[in-house]
Amino acid sequence: MILPHPPTHEKKAGLAHWANRVLEECDKASQDFAPDPVHDLRVAIRRCRSMADGFLSVDPDPEWKQMKKLGKALFSSLGELRDTQVMSEWVTRLSEDHDSVRQTLLHTLSQKESAQKVAAQETLHNFDRKRWSALNAKLARRTGKVPLEGLVFQHLALERWFEAHQLHRQALRNRTQVGYHQLRIGIKRFRYTVENFLPQRHEKWAPDLRDLQDALGEVHDLDVLRAMIRTHPEIKAEDGEHWQQRIAAERQTRLDIYRNKMLGKNSLWHVWRAELPSGPVLQKAALEKLRKWASFLDPDVNHSAYVTRIALQLYDALSQTGVLAGRPECRRILEAAAIAHDVGRSESPNGHLKRAYRMICKLEPPLGWSGEELRCVAAVARYHRGALPQNSDSHFVGLSAKRRSELLPIIGVLRLANAFDSSHDGRVTQISLEQHDGVLTVYGKGLEEISSTAERLARARYLLEATCGLAIRLRALPAKPASSSRVVQPAIRVAAGP
Repeated sequence: MILPHPPTHEKKAGLAHWANRVLEECDKASQDFAPDPVHDLRVAIRRCRSMADGFLSVDPDPEWKQMKKLGKALFSSLGELRDTQVMSEWVTRLSEDHDSVRQTLLHTLSQKESAQKVAAQETLHNFDRKRWSALNAKLARRTGKVPLEGLVFQHLALERWFEAHQLHRQALRNRTQVGYHQLRIGIKRFRYTVENFLPQRHEKWAPDLRDLQDALGEVHDLDVLRAMIRTHPEIKAEDGEHWQQRIAAERQTRLDIYRNKMLGKNSLWHVWRAELPSGPVLQKAALEKLRKWASFLDPDVNHSAYVTRIALQLYDALSQTGVLAGRPECRRILEAAAIAHDVGRSESPNGHLKRAYRMICKLEPPLGWSGEELRCVAAVARYHRGALPQNSDSHFVGLSAKRRSELLPIIGVLRLANAFDSSHDGRVTQISLEQHDGVLTVYGKGLEEISSTAERLARARYLLEATCGLAIRLRALPAKPASSSRVVQPAIRVAAGP
């Protein structure tokens, strides 16, 4: 069976497509700034900006922000014009030709639209099309590093779901114009995230998402129109009364559309949530997001992947014997720290330990993580080599004494794991552990006992020894381990590559 060609969606909906679409729509809109071309141009710019928001969550390249800033002035100018055009459409829809309020409103809106078209024309003239094309050509090449429908974007969509759902609860509780307006923005952000990055889900959810955004958008339009009538100096309260009644009825109709879809046991909130990560998959997605972020900064991702595997295998082996408590939270902190321990090298190898700490601390905690846990990750990464951690260090500020004591053996594991690949050559391809009479022997296949790696391992073992109460010996892996030793984990295999 011949499968459909996978890149089709990207050609029609990727960043390169929408960046070029912006330029095409600029030409169309510039002719007379009619409502449809203005709307289409704003949609194209919004798609690019929303994609930039998505990639900024994992890709720290500053040019994402530059692209957003470049399109902001044009987007805002067109937004003011579009709002005026929409108001004119509503006035026409809600009234008859002979209505005096209609004539007054349309006259005011027409004058406003003319001035806004002049401003939009000037903004469009100043729009740097060459810079826009150059930025997006470069950024489009970076988008391939984060696959559509992958765990990273599933995590991002779930973040948007939680944000929108919180706004939903607030809007239903307060029932204010501001509440419904913010809810519309939250649903829109969720919709664009799904549309841009989860095309398979969007194919199923698109009609409902579109209907909800339209309904809430029209509620906002009607609120703006209602305020305009109330504050217009030429419209008396009694003349606008029937308008207020008509607007209230139209507004309620659209709120009913929203409530019918979003309340009760069949609420779309439940439908969407059920198809986004939860439980172990959510934990995996959170780590994958961190891993992808680190990959844009880490100059040697193979080394970090290698160290992560060794660190986890050492931790699991020590947990099996009761040397370490083996708590899932501690293991997760260790894994995250190993993934991100070298992100500080993106700017310069010198001072990268403190830089990594600061960079990790600035991240938004992934779903299911607390801010304290992320600070723990930063602290463990900070001490993966170099000076030993001290309780008085600023990197431990805000962490309880109990938490600090929990982190010390985790740091010890990461320091030892990192030392196994201190030369970044993946030479040690397999490790195994034996424990006997209070001595933990760590064997490394490919380890030379008289070598710079062995010397670094000898130094790196100290913290783990001090916190676990075991002496640690490091040896080359023999053909057959001594029969008198109790093998804790006889074959911990570590692939050298990613």
